[in-house]
Amino acid sequence: MTIAPPTPASFNTWQSVQDEVLRRIHTRMWKPGELIPNEADIAAEFGCARTTVNRALRALAESGILERKRKSGTRVALHPVGRAVFEIPVIRKEIADQGRRYDYTLMSAAQEAAPSRVAYALKLSVADASALHVQAVHLADGLPYVLEDRWINLVAAPDAAKADFAAQSANEWLLEHAPFSGGEIAISAAGCGDKEAALLDLPIGAPVLTMERTTWGPVHAVTTVRLWYRPEHRLVSPLVS
Repeated sequence: MTIAPPTPASFNTWQSVQDEVLRRIHTRMWKPGELIPNEADIAAEFGCARTTVNRALRALAESGILERKRKSGTRVALHPVGRAVFEIPVIRKEIADQGRRYDYTLMSAAQEAAPSRVAYALKLSVADASALHVQAVHLADGLPYVLEDRWINLVAAPDAAKADFAAQSANEWLLEHAPFSGGEIAISAAGCGDKEAALLDLPIGAPVLTMERTTWGPVHAVTTVRLWYRPEHRLVSPLVS
């Protein structure tokens, strides 16, 4: 069965434009190494704004599927680079999807002077190197699942100062109230210290998966968080080609 391409009227989001561009690449309508039409021509064909096309092509270039060069146009990459895509999970949903009961305990939430690593990650000025520090434990079936140590840049997310993080985790609140445009992530394995061992109900020095993630908004860094997962945690990510 052949799936017909979407009609021009359906190209009202950059994601729909991206999907059609990918369809043309995968069906070899646009071949590897081939120059594709310019943004103005694609916008005219699809019946959408040029900015919508630009956003779609930029996302595909960032993923290595397209190669964009100023004054020489946009080509389909000859050798697209596969990459893992890490989505920011809703921890509550992650636990519920495993068929387990979710609970959450807020330990503290207060504006504090940020340590140097946090000030650097959030690009805080020396004159105002403070941020909202949130510490919490997420539980599955009553057992510790992940320990969260988060710093929130109140310049980027000022409403976080009055948010009730006892009622809703900072993880979910930020996903709802502070859109992000990019970030970086580091994953490591190490033995847990005294505090982490006590909160995760593990022996001191037990191996844990540690994830450090910083996300940025359009102008400012939004948050940096360190997560400690119990040893049995599995990290699954799609591979984009």
